[in-house]
Amino acid sequence: MIDQSPNASAGAIAHQDDEIGLSTLLAALRPRWRTLLGATLLAGVLGAVYSCLITPQFTSTTTFLPPQQQQSGTAAALSALSPLAGLAGAAVKSPGDEYISLMQSVTVSDRMIDHFKLMAVYETKYRRDARRALASHVQMALGKKDGLISVSVDDADPRRAADMANQYIEELRRMTSVLAISEAQQRRAFFEKQMQDTKARLVTAQTALQQSGFTAGAIKAEPQAAAEQYARLRAEATAAEVRLQTLRESLVDTAPEVRQQVAQLAALRAHLDQLEATAQSDASGPDYISKYREFKYQETLFDLMAKQYALARVDESREGALIQVVDPALPAELKSKPKRSLIALSAALMGLIAASAWVLVGSYRKLVQSSPAA
Repeated sequence: MIDQSPNASAGAIAHQDDEIGLSTLLAALRPRWRTLLGATLLAGVLGAVYSCLITPQFTSTTTFLPPQQQQSGTAAALSALSPLAGLAGAAVKSPGDEYISLMQSVTVSDRMIDHFKLMAVYETKYRRDARRALASHVQMALGKKDGLISVSVDDADPRRAADMANQYIEELRRMTSVLAISEAQQRRAFFEKQMQDTKARLVTAQTALQQSGFTAGAIKAEPQAAAEQYARLRAEATAAEVRLQTLRESLVDTAPEVRQQVAQLAALRAHLDQLEATAQSDASGPDYISKYREFKYQETLFDLMAKQYALARVDESREGALIQVVDPALPAELKSKPKRSLIALSAALMGLIAASAWVLVGSYRKLVQSSPAA
């Protein structure tokens, strides 16, 4: 049986209209095939001529292995103490992105502009325009599988393109060396100040302990192990506060790392308050017990800061990160731009489309003029 529903009839009519429309277009274009062919060839020739007028560009590429993220001496020493683990900095998931950002920085760009006199090469009046021109001639990519960084430079001079690509590595070495030393100096200065402050408090605590009449036999009233445990716990609470301040400088309070550190600090303070409450309820002897605790706390904290100060000085004496070049940039033998065949084909296609549209518009106007008025 034949489906005579309205939907089926409408679909058949629409399909018929599509076929009629396509055949009408082909019928309108077929008589003018010489015009279409001529327009296509003319556009292709013009595209080829234009591509010959474009200054050829040569591309040189260098590939290097970025410095591997290694655990510094400070981070290794702090790994056993979770409250201080963040002072040395967390490991970066993708260090290659950081090195690419360094090479794309304004500092490196200005050094490249000055070294190769790019303002004259790019014919720019302002430095910011030279930076934009330089960025358009440089491509940097990080390999997802091998982790290698590639730097490609396009330039009309193949020798200059190779020299610029290699110079980016030298500028990266310079930047990483300066930043590494500055970071180590900051940590060294920080721990040096903390060590001096802790040393002063340690002397004060030792003097107060001696004045209280403390003797070796007094340890029996407050076991040494309990006092040392209290000192370690208090030092960890202080370190947790430093860690929390460090996290809040770069993260919001709702970040998981900050919330975890807040919970850890609260747990340490609760345990510390419990020990202090127990000591006060059981206190029956002289005041040397609290002074002994303060002395052990300052002693533990001073030892910790002294170790970090020594490790910071070691990091400060290290040289910049090692960058290993896999493939140095060499002058290109063949040009990479422009692709004349691609430009000619694109121009020919655009000419064909434009000519087809012109023929169809003309045919439509004739059809409208020849049709009887409604």
